[in-house]
Amino acid sequence: MLAWAAPGGQALPDDALLGRVQDYIKKSWTTLSRSNRDLLAALPDPKMPRKPGEPWLLYIAATEQKARVESELRGLLGDESMKRIEIRTLPKDPLSIRDHGLLYLPRPYVVPGGRFNEMYGWDSYFIQVGLLRDGELERARGMVENFLYQITHYGTILNANRTYFLSRSQPPFLTRMILGVYEQSKDREWLRKSVPSIERLYTFWTSEPHAVAGTGLSRYFDFGEGPAPEVVSDEKDEAGRTHYDRAREYYRTHAITDYNEELYYDRRRDRLTDLFYKGDRSMRESGFDPSSRFGALNVDVIHYVPVCLNTLLYIMEDDAARIMEELGDAAAARTWRTRADARRERINRLLWDDKAGLYHDYNFRTKRLRQYDFATTFYPLWAGIATPAQARRVRANLARFEAPGGLLTSTQVTGNQWDAPFGWAPLQMIAVAGLRKYGFDEDADRLAAKFVAIVAKEFDEHGTIVEKYDLRRRESDVAADIKFGYSANQVGFGWTNGVVLELLAG
Repeated sequence: MLAWAAPGGQALPDDALLGRVQDYIKKSWTTLSRSNRDLLAALPDPKMPRKPGEPWLLYIAATEQKARVESELRGLLGDESMKRIEIRTLPKDPLSIRDHGLLYLPRPYVVPGGRFNEMYGWDSYFIQVGLLRDGELERARGMVENFLYQITHYGTILNANRTYFLSRSQPPFLTRMILGVYEQSKDREWLRKSVPSIERLYTFWTSEPHAVAGTGLSRYFDFGEGPAPEVVSDEKDEAGRTHYDRAREYYRTHAITDYNEELYYDRRRDRLTDLFYKGDRSMRESGFDPSSRFGALNVDVIHYVPVCLNTLLYIMEDDAARIMEELGDAAAARTWRTRADARRERINRLLWDDKAGLYHDYNFRTKRLRQYDFATTFYPLWAGIATPAQARRVRANLARFEAPGGLLTSTQVTGNQWDAPFGWAPLQMIAVAGLRKYGFDEDADRLAAKFVAIVAKEFDEHGTIVEKYDLRRRESDVAADIKFGYSANQVGFGWTNGVVLELLAG
């Protein structure tokens, strides 16, 4: 464990408090775990509750054998519990489902916590980082194997394993997760079996509509249409207004200058357009739901090739090359390395803003960078894409993002949960690792200490670890300042737990 206190920064908590935090995290891997042995704990969905007495719905892929799954579950749960579950096979058009439920996965997994009682796409990477730091190799391996199962049976890694998420994925971290397990297990045959899934996931992200012609880069894009069911059901304020009600009010009361408002809002009819819902869904695939990074309400995300996604695809290409080298396939390794080199060049040509000294997202519709400073500027440092000169320029802008509790998500206060003054664990980990990669260890130590300190402080006061923090006030009570997103802070919390362990490991 690190024992530093960054000069001029926030000292780490004392060993007794850190010990209590680590004990909480260790226990959380069990309390946040879900498996088919306790399926009745995994099936409930706070975002979309069932009526009293209604059976919980479990969906299986058409490629799965219903009799096998039913037999497996009956053996684990018994006849009485099975009466509370209805198993359905996904229809030919899964996006036609209106009666939503959980999607079957074969292995145990760790959920984020709070209202998120399912296995999430990018959350799982940061959870797995913590599992591997905490000696939980089998849990970490199971998370990967569930993702390989999703790719085989559901077509991609989903936003999460609920039927209303079948239309989209989330930021891709699969190869990082595979290598994380392999580095501890050294199971080469297991590594070899992952290759077809890596190739299939890569194709998902590098084919239309995710691939953007003329750029060689990719975007976020949800395949569904209309309002997202979980948003209508769950994202309501105290007055009962949904996110979409608040969005219409925002358009009515604000002049939109970030993009052509008519694409997303019919002012005469006070109506959100079909493209608004496409953009809203795609914003949720990005994981940044919402900020103003891609303009008001983030719905213009569909017209951007973003720094985060393309850096992650570079990492996938680079990791895949390493995997193929490990497996002795030099030709395949060269193919992946060529892809990575090409993407690095495109990222540095299209997404580097030399005037600002930051990486920004590129609008391929307007052919302009959007100069909205966001913490994803540290992703290319984490991946090693930036040149030393570029890394120094990004580091020179660090003060714009740094707050008493760590790294702000953006430099703008907008009322969105993914903007200032809020901070989220994944971006702390990526920024700290990126700064460290280029030798800015003092900055990395200082940021890590600040974030660990706020997590420990709030744990000491409230007895739990949560999803997000107000980094300027150094508090976890964020509800009053969030207008878009879900204002209630979620407890648990998987990715914060994992990142704290990673930051303490240095």
